[in-house]
Amino acid sequence: MINLNPQKLILAILMVLCSYISIAQSNKFKVTLDAGHGAHDFGAVYNGHIEKNINLGITLKVGKILEKNSSIDVIYTRKTDVFIDLVERANIANRADATIFVSIHCNANKNTAADGTETYVMGMSKNASNLEAAKRENSVVTLEKDYKQKYQGFDPNKPETMLGMTIMQEEFIENSIALAGKVQDRFVQDLGKKSRGGGVKQAPYMVLHKAYMPRVLIENGFISNPIEGAKLDSEDGQQEIAEAIAQAIVSYKKDFFDGGTNDNSIDKPSERIENKPIKVIPEDKNVDTITKKKEPKIIDKKKEKGIVFKIQISASPKKLETIPSNFKGLGNITCIHTSIYKYMYGETSNYEEAKKLLNEAIAKGYDSAFIIAFKDGKSIDIKQAIK
Repeated sequence: MINLNPQKLILAILMVLCSYISIAQSNKFKVTLDAGHGAHDFGAVYNGHIEKNINLGITLKVGKILEKNSSIDVIYTRKTDVFIDLVERANIANRADATIFVSIHCNANKNTAADGTETYVMGMSKNASNLEAAKRENSVVTLEKDYKQKYQGFDPNKPETMLGMTIMQEEFIENSIALAGKVQDRFVQDLGKKSRGGGVKQAPYMVLHKAYMPRVLIENGFISNPIEGAKLDSEDGQQEIAEAIAQAIVSYKKDFFDGGTNDNSIDKPSERIENKPIKVIPEDKNVDTITKKKEPKIIDKKKEKGIVFKIQISASPKKLETIPSNFKGLGNITCIHTSIYKYMYGETSNYEEAKKLLNEAIAKGYDSAFIIAFKDGKSIDIKQAIK
């Protein structure tokens, strides 16, 4: 008969339990919620409405809704009125190995009539209003101790000093756009909010730059607008917004983490890609889905050999006819299908020419467009293609 030391037996049981818990946690969808500003960083202040307080109120309400779902873990960058460095907000998400990062803010403008919502993804932009929004949020770093050393010479008034952002942008941009689009869809369809300039935008936010996962920054509305500001600063208004954001996150989880869904309530194109009239093609029953783990299906039958660069301009759960009227007048549109339909403009084997095509897409209003690469029809890393 084997005599087991009771302490060793307890230790062994604990180790087994910890391993099971670790496996269970690794299968969880982790959401890091970031309430913008805090403490001596008030954010925008208009008519008695203080951004830091509104951001925290909405964030806590989103978290409370998500925490009811046992398959979701919620991590907060702050739950009280404290100041958190921008890089630390991102690092909280990184250390938690978060699935997504959602930074919650309010907008403001000297023009008190301005209203509506915007959701940003990480990236460079030539759009003046996008850059001004980023500069305003990035200026928070000047409140941090030794920020010039900490951010390696980053100047919040010069977004181009944010080095290395393009690499991280390309790695997570598709999922970030999908998440941002779902947020804007819920705002427009559920709350009747105005989606400013197509809703999903691209700008160089430091808090997004340092987070290594799909991430978005939400501007929930203008506290400078007397009507919208009062709504944002009310319990009912914050609860409505929180429910819309939470529903968008759950929808994203179903599509990109759980392996897809047939929920018709979320099967709608985002405003960020619509250019009415939109012509939708009936769904092909033989189209591969993410659950089958197959290679992306090229909808356009054209054979592509060698290295080809294209410009991804949008993504949608619906299959759209690839005609100029559906894509702001752009021709030469191709499409592939993975978990969603991805629409691309132009094609070239020359990277410098691809940059010109990118500028053309941006000029047409596709601010979040980016270059992707294929080799013999299969998607490859753009750095590998350039090399």
